[in-house]
Amino acid sequence: MNPSYYHLLHLFSLFVLTAHTFMAFANPAPENRKKTLMITGIAGLLVLISGFGLLAKLYAGPMPAWAIVKLFSWLGLMAVGGMVYRRPHLRSTLAFVTLCLILVALVMVYLRPI
Repeated sequence: MNPSYYHLLHLFSLFVLTAHTFMAFANPAPENRKKTLMITGIAGLLVLISGFGLLAKLYAGPMPAWAIVKLFSWLGLMAVGGMVYRRPHLRSTLAFVTLCLILVALVMVYLRPI
Protein backbone atom coordinates (compact mmCIF):
# COMPACT_ATOMS: atom_id res chain seq x y z
CA MET A 1 0.00 0.00 0.00
CA ASN A 2 1.18 3.52 -0.75
CA PRO A 3 2.59 5.35 2.33
CA SER A 4 0.40 8.34 1.49
CA TYR A 5 -2.69 6.32 2.42
CA TYR A 6 -1.18 5.46 5.79
CA HIS A 7 -0.26 9.10 6.29
CA LEU A 8 -3.77 10.34 5.49
CA LEU A 9 -5.38 7.71 7.72
CA HIS A 10 -2.94 8.55 10.52
CA LEU A 11 -3.64 12.29 10.35
CA PHE A 12 -7.40 11.87 10.02
CA SER A 13 -7.63 9.51 12.96
CA LEU A 14 -5.42 11.83 15.02
CA PHE A 15 -7.79 14.72 14.29
CA VAL A 16 -10.78 12.60 15.32
CA LEU A 17 -9.03 11.40 18.48
CA THR A 18 -8.00 14.91 19.49
CA ALA A 19 -11.39 16.43 18.71
CA HIS A 20 -13.33 13.86 20.70
CA THR A 21 -10.89 14.06 23.60
CA PHE A 22 -11.41 17.80 23.84
CA MET A 23 -15.14 17.29 23.38
CA ALA A 24 -15.02 15.14 26.52
CA PHE A 25 -13.29 18.03 28.31
CA ALA A 26 -15.99 20.44 27.21
CA ASN A 27 -18.92 18.26 28.25
CA PRO A 28 -18.05 15.33 30.56
CA ALA A 29 -21.70 14.36 31.01
CA PRO A 30 -22.21 10.65 31.82
CA GLU A 31 -24.61 10.16 28.91
CA ASN A 32 -21.83 11.08 26.42
CA ARG A 33 -19.29 8.71 27.97
CA LYS A 34 -20.01 5.52 26.03
CA LYS A 35 -20.09 7.17 22.60
CA THR A 36 -16.98 9.26 23.24
CA LEU A 37 -14.96 6.34 24.58
CA MET A 38 -16.03 4.20 21.64
CA ILE A 39 -15.00 6.82 19.06
CA THR A 40 -11.70 7.63 20.79
CA GLY A 41 -10.91 3.93 21.11
CA ILE A 42 -11.49 3.27 17.41
CA ALA A 43 -9.58 6.40 16.41
CA GLY A 44 -6.73 5.46 18.72
CA LEU A 45 -6.53 1.99 17.22
CA LEU A 46 -6.44 3.50 13.73
CA VAL A 47 -3.66 5.87 14.85
CA LEU A 48 -1.63 2.91 16.09
CA ILE A 49 -2.17 0.74 13.01
CA SER A 50 -1.55 3.52 10.50
CA GLY A 51 1.49 4.78 12.43
CA PHE A 52 3.15 1.37 12.49
CA GLY A 53 2.19 0.83 8.85
CA LEU A 54 3.84 4.10 7.96
CA LEU A 55 6.94 3.18 9.97
CA ALA A 56 7.16 -0.18 8.23
CA LYS A 57 6.93 1.43 4.80
CA LEU A 58 9.38 4.27 5.42
CA TYR A 59 11.94 2.86 7.89
CA ALA A 60 13.63 -0.51 7.70
CA GLY A 61 15.39 -1.77 10.77
CA PRO A 62 14.95 -0.95 14.44
CA MET A 63 12.29 1.41 15.68
CA PRO A 64 13.60 5.00 15.87
CA ALA A 65 13.73 6.71 19.27
CA TRP A 66 11.33 9.46 18.19
CA ALA A 67 8.73 6.81 17.33
CA ILE A 68 9.00 5.35 20.84
CA VAL A 69 8.36 8.81 22.31
CA LYS A 70 5.37 9.19 20.00
CA LEU A 71 4.08 5.79 21.14
CA PHE A 72 4.13 6.95 24.77
CA SER A 73 2.42 10.20 23.76
CA TRP A 74 -0.27 8.15 22.04
CA LEU A 75 -0.74 6.00 25.16
CA GLY A 76 -1.10 9.13 27.28
CA LEU A 77 -3.59 10.68 24.88
CA MET A 78 -5.65 7.49 24.89
CA ALA A 79 -5.70 7.43 28.71
CA VAL A 80 -6.77 11.05 29.11
CA GLY A 81 -10.04 10.54 27.24
CA GLY A 82 -11.31 8.13 29.87
CA MET A 83 -9.85 9.95 32.87
CA VAL A 84 -11.89 13.08 32.25
CA TYR A 85 -15.09 11.17 33.02
CA ARG A 86 -13.70 9.74 36.26
CA ARG A 87 -12.19 13.00 37.49
CA PRO A 88 -14.12 15.93 35.98
CA HIS A 89 -12.67 18.33 38.56
CA LEU A 90 -9.23 17.89 36.91
CA ARG A 91 -10.41 18.99 33.46
CA SER A 92 -8.09 21.98 33.18
CA THR A 93 -5.04 19.99 34.30
CA LEU A 94 -5.87 17.11 31.98
CA ALA A 95 -6.42 19.52 29.09
CA PHE A 96 -2.96 21.00 29.69
CA VAL A 97 -1.43 17.52 29.82
CA THR A 98 -3.20 16.65 26.57
CA LEU A 99 -1.83 19.75 24.85
CA CYS A 100 1.66 18.90 26.08
CA LEU A 101 1.36 15.32 24.78
CA ILE A 102 0.24 16.57 21.38
CA LEU A 103 3.09 19.10 21.28
CA VAL A 104 5.66 16.44 22.17
CA ALA A 105 4.31 14.14 19.45
CA LEU A 106 4.45 16.93 16.86
CA VAL A 107 7.98 17.90 17.82
CA MET A 108 9.09 14.27 17.60
CA VAL A 109 7.69 13.69 14.14
CA TYR A 110 8.66 16.97 12.50
CA LEU A 111 11.96 17.85 14.20
CA ARG A 112 13.13 14.35 15.22
CA PRO A 113 15.56 15.63 17.85
CA ILE A 114 16.40 12.16 19.19
